[in-house]
Amino acid sequence: MPLFVASIFLSAFLLFQIQPVIARYILPWYGGSPAVWTSCLLFFQVGLLAGYGYAHALVSFLRGKRRVQIAIHLGLLVLAMILLPITPSENLKPDGSENPVIGIVTLLALTVGFPYFLLSASGPLLQHWFSEAFPTRSPYRLYAVSNAGSLLGLISYPFLFEPLFRTSEQTLIWSWGFAAYAIFAAACGILFTKKATSHPTGKAPEDAVPSSVVDKILWVAFAACGSMLLLSLTNQMCQDVAVVPFLWVIPLSLYLLTFVISFDHSRWYQRRIWIPAVVLSVAAVVILINRQFADEEWHLGLQIAIYCGAVFFTCMICHGEVVRLKPANRYLTSFYLLISLGGAIGGIFVSLIAPVIFDGYRELHYALILLCLLTGIELFRSYRGVVKGALLALGSVAWLLIFSLLLMGLAFQIHVREEGAVAVKRSFYGVLQVAEDYAGTEDHYLSLYHGRISHGRQYQSPEWEMIATTYYAEKSGVAATFECLNTPAGERHVGVIGLGVGTLATLSDPGDRVRFYEINPQVEEMAREHFTYLEKSDAEVEVVIGDARIMLEQELKRGESQQFDALFVDAFSGDSIPLHLITKEAFELYFQHLKPDGVLVVHITNLHLDLSDPVRNLANEFGYTASRVEDWGEDEHTYYSDWVLISKDDTFQETLNQSGFVNGWDRALRPEILWTDDFCNLLDVIVWEEDEDYE
Repeated sequence: MPLFVASIFLSAFLLFQIQPVIARYILPWYGGSPAVWTSCLLFFQVGLLAGYGYAHALVSFLRGKRRVQIAIHLGLLVLAMILLPITPSENLKPDGSENPVIGIVTLLALTVGFPYFLLSASGPLLQHWFSEAFPTRSPYRLYAVSNAGSLLGLISYPFLFEPLFRTSEQTLIWSWGFAAYAIFAAACGILFTKKATSHPTGKAPEDAVPSSVVDKILWVAFAACGSMLLLSLTNQMCQDVAVVPFLWVIPLSLYLLTFVISFDHSRWYQRRIWIPAVVLSVAAVVILINRQFADEEWHLGLQIAIYCGAVFFTCMICHGEVVRLKPANRYLTSFYLLISLGGAIGGIFVSLIAPVIFDGYRELHYALILLCLLTGIELFRSYRGVVKGALLALGSVAWLLIFSLLLMGLAFQIHVREEGAVAVKRSFYGVLQVAEDYAGTEDHYLSLYHGRISHGRQYQSPEWEMIATTYYAEKSGVAATFECLNTPAGERHVGVIGLGVGTLATLSDPGDRVRFYEINPQVEEMAREHFTYLEKSDAEVEVVIGDARIMLEQELKRGESQQFDALFVDAFSGDSIPLHLITKEAFELYFQHLKPDGVLVVHITNLHLDLSDPVRNLANEFGYTASRVEDWGEDEHTYYSDWVLISKDDTFQETLNQSGFVNGWDRALRPEILWTDDFCNLLDVIVWEEDEDYE
């Protein structure tokens, strides 16, 4: 048994560690969007389904032909090792024109697809071999071992592998681990052929009673519901907090932990404990999402705890109910196959269907409705007898009523958010909404929101229409840059990474050129349809659609250095700056597009990430001087903003220092935080205590 335990544990460890490894590797290639993770999970769930299907076919069609099973599986493992390592080639980088989800799935298929497929098959296949080699032992506890390995593979990534190893080193380490697994699998195959005994032909074990069709449907439905809850709650958390592997790994780890608990022993799943816990955890999520119930921004740790608690308790219900319906050992591979089918269906719904049929994040609502209905159905099916049946019916009605109230709370949040909405659009990069306030008054304005974060505001009255608002007001780092630039007004060439509503265009003069880089085409659509900053700007305005890094790199390859007088890095995704825009390679690219006396201006205003150290260290790395400009947002039309102005021009620096714009830094510099594309860790800059001055 120790050999099977070690093999299954290692395969599961590798199976789930590759998920954050490869997702982290390609995250900068796709704009740092939270949808990168959900797209990766979609691929991995479908890959898991394919692997379980392969294991089921191998066992079903070659039952009794043990040597053939072993030969096929080991032969494929050898072929997979020939294709190692799994490090993605630079040739697979997107050019900005393709569908991001299709691009991610294709990239993963070409790099990790085949090894992942074989690892996915290992759990059910090796458990089947074990059940035949040791027919008196239950293989289901090995499923708990498998999930424990998966859990360790995930947890070790943000705390061990990500801080200690570069992404290229991580892929190499994983490749060596896969080779070790192949050796373990071969040893299990040898033991299997020596120990296995079979039942007489045409006969099955006495306990091998087939499960009903209803049970099989419920396997799939509960598994799909758990997958939907995992993905929708993780997506919501990343939108509200940050796009970091830590926040990918923790919910998925809790999801796996529910499998470990449920499959270890049936005594761990007690409805009288877990159902009330689900009600409380979902209630906390409802209150958190309905921001009007809170007087101020909640502590970051509390927000993460609420979302993760909801993942754990809701998935515990889903997987606990699945285990209550588990079949006899003979049907083990088909059981796992249908569970993985449910997981894939949930992933497809959240990643592919929901963005098309919903203009906002509605998948969480529908996942909770499904959880409520499925649990109610299973409660009604669980007991027999008049007294127990009556009590159960009463409890089920109470369950439905309480959950209905919680869903009404979520529906109220949608109503509040969309009240006054002029337009709503959703894409791979998130949900955009144009909101209207104070209509019919002189303070009438429109705002663009990505998630719950404002990305610009424009007043509608003619006298206020072209003033710079929010983060770009007269005391901001943007105003400081334009006031202190060496190049005179009317001759400036300005680059901006991140369009928003185009507010920066209004600060330019006739003869200036402003070049925006925007990864999300829908942002430009919103900016032109509902705002007039771009249309009425005195400058010559151009919008380039695509990831800024990729577009700037392509321009250099064509010999087109932009020679900007100022380049503003102002790209946000939800409440977080895409990580690949503040690395050493990114800054080197920016400086190649700046004039010798040009200025790089980085917007670091953020609720949850303090980016001052990595930005200052990157400036020092290239011999530039970094200055900080804070605007406390004292006017009604301005927000608190924090900008870092980076230049090596003495004239600009002297003018800036004498301007009165410059503020001091909050603390001494931490020089060890120097980020590259290959090595960075956002855990170093997470702000656990909120600043009350942030908007």
